Amino acid sequence: DLGGKPLLPGFVDSHSHVYAVGSQALSANLLPAPDGNGNDIAALKAELAAWMANEDGILQSLGWVIGFGYDDSQLAERRHPTRDELDAVAADQPVLIIHQSGHLGVANSVALEMAGIDADSEDPPGGVIRRRAESREPNGVLEETAFFGVLGVLAMRFDADINRSFVVEGAKLAARYGYTTVQEGRASAVSVQAIRTVADTVGLPVDVVAYPDVLTTDDVETSATYNNRFRVGGVKLTIDGSPQGKTAWLTEPYHVVPEGLPDDYRGYAAVDEEQTFAAIDKAFANGWQILVHANGDAAIDRLIAGVQKAREKYPDVDNRPVLIHGQTLRNDQVGELQALEIFPSLFPMHTFYWGDWHRDSVLGPERARNISPTGWLIGRDMMFGSHHDAPVALPDSMRVLSATVTRRTRSGDILGPEHKVDVITALKAMTLWPAWQHFEESAKGSIEVGKLADFVVLSRNPLAAPEDALADIEVEQTWKAGQLVFEGE
Repeated sequence: DLGGKPLLPGFVDSHSHVYAVGSQALSANLLPAPDGNGNDIAALKAELAAWMANEDGILQSLGWVIGFGYDDSQLAERRHPTRDELDAVAADQPVLIIHQSGHLGVANSVALEMAGIDADSEDPPGGVIRRRAESREPNGVLEETAFFGVLGVLAMRFDADINRSFVVEGAKLAARYGYTTVQEGRASAVSVQAIRTVADTVGLPVDVVAYPDVLTTDDVETSATYNNRFRVGGVKLTIDGSPQGKTAWLTEPYHVVPEGLPDDYRGYAAVDEEQTFAAIDKAFANGWQILVHANGDAAIDRLIAGVQKAREKYPDVDNRPVLIHGQTLRNDQVGELQALEIFPSLFPMHTFYWGDWHRDSVLGPERARNISPTGWLIGRDMMFGSHHDAPVALPDSMRVLSATVTRRTRSGDILGPEHKVDVITALKAMTLWPAWQHFEESAKGSIEVGKLADFVVLSRNPLAAPEDALADIEVEQTWKAGQLVFEGE
């Protein structure tokens, strides 16, 4: 007896990174409002100092100062912090803070030295080391592969206990927001092993499906069934970066290009055409599902070309390839996705978190109104997923629902009203349709006899609530296969 409270199918995560969510939960919270206090650089430094003072944190043993979620577009200074400002936090310890997009970061002088990055270092393929204006000295800001290199130096210090803690905390947070199936959407050998270990020992509260990076993994054993709530579902390819970080690969220049770059700057690809086509071919040849991160429309063009080649070569393969993010998806590309049977997993939460930034700085008014263009998909009767990409944003299911329905920005603007969807459609994009995406539509995504008892109980019926109240609905209970795995206070 729920006393009139609404019961919905458990939410199915269309795309996120559960392992990284756990690392976010254990790092200093640098997110801006409403998810944190990181609204200016002084606040970032204060949060890092408070985290350093916490002697109980599992990551403190590493000797690094780690923060997650700063966002230059929301900082009062409207810029990235510098190595000098992080040196002021800890001059003798490595400090690394991670941009909310997960595609950039800032390292202090000690961390740069440990990673071997100095004035003589060249930009790595698919990445950028930002420099001081008066010299080639790194200013601390690192993009894409340059950032991942420093992150790798840190990750080498993670032991088995830390890796398992990431999995436990990430899965726990997903259940807190009503997700009963979650992704590790760009897995490594380390994260796969950590998830499997947790699944086989202490157990997972929800189903976890992992997609190892296709460029770093040769042997992938995929499975359609879960073993202790874990399976490997396919592989992941990342073609470009982040629009809010201005590293996504566009066909037209950014509205306001980053300082020091030419007026025709359009971002860049993280991998070249040959690597992209080879990775997609490899997935089709093995019958693997492939998730492809492509934010910029130039990156989406390359994905479409790669799948077209693979479809011609392997016409009988049914692997439901997925476009992840598709932020600047053009209307002409929507028809090509439909023709090639590419499932779009879009990111409407961008309208809330970065809609104003996209309109005023990243894309300009016209392109920004069409970011995550769900209206174009509905116009073609296409299914789609709506995701949160945690830890890029908190795995807040009701924020996902609200953004997909309202497209309201932080300032109150409605970004692309023609792409608003009704509540029931937005709920399908969080339940039944991503269940189909994962080949699990016969077991999940709706409440029917014969399906799993994956449920979420909400504080208010979203079908009856005003649009602007959707984000305030709370998850009161999460049930996985008939077991209560989260209950609010």
